[in-house]
Amino acid sequence: MNILIIEDDPRIADFLGRGLRAEGHRVELASTGPQGLEAARQAAREVAAGGAPVVLILDLMLPGIGGLEICQTLRAEGAALPILMLSALGSVEDRVAGLRLGADDYLAKPFDFEELLARLESLARRGRDWTPATPSRLVVADLVFDRERMQASRAGRPLALTARELALLELMMSAPGRLFSRERILANVWGASEDPLTNVVDVYIRRLRAKIDEGCTPALIHTVRGLGYRLEAPG
Repeated sequence: MNILIIEDDPRIADFLGRGLRAEGHRVELASTGPQGLEAARQAAREVAAGGAPVVLILDLMLPGIGGLEICQTLRAEGAALPILMLSALGSVEDRVAGLRLGADDYLAKPFDFEELLARLESLARRGRDWTPATPSRLVVADLVFDRERMQASRAGRPLALTARELALLELMMSAPGRLFSRERILANVWGASEDPLTNVVDVYIRRLRAKIDEGCTPALIHTVRGLGYRLEAPG
């Protein structure tokens, strides 16, 4: 298995890392909430691109961003990662909170390593065929895209976007921070019918900028010269 562990206790992280590697698994460690969330997002992007499944071991109490918030964020973004939540808080209320926010399983500390292995193996089997629900709302900073209504707004202000502009915005908001080449945007938004040498992508990016970024802070649409475009909030 490919396993991402987000755990701030170095003793537990080292114990888990050594034990799981000894069982033949590939392990990545993150020790803070923000570091772990970014690592989980990267893992989810790789899985979505056809990479090997990844199981996430997520501690509840983390510095920076708590485990419940990480779990909720990943599920809102549609991350295809089975999540096993660990916590010293073993009450029914804690377990229910984690499961309701999208965790697939919950294990209270201290735990038996053999039980941990069995739970991970079960999650990995489910994860091979698991497809996340598509989130109905995409959010980047104060920019919101409602997929059910096909409407977008920034800072609560509705944006008047054409169908093609909405399709382009949805594509970029579905993977915040991902660099989209002009070729990829053409293939996803216009399909194979559009001439790959056309400047239509640049034209529509300028239109989106005028409607989304002008007069607003921070700017969300960024150009990477010679490579393409990305949509993300600073930090």
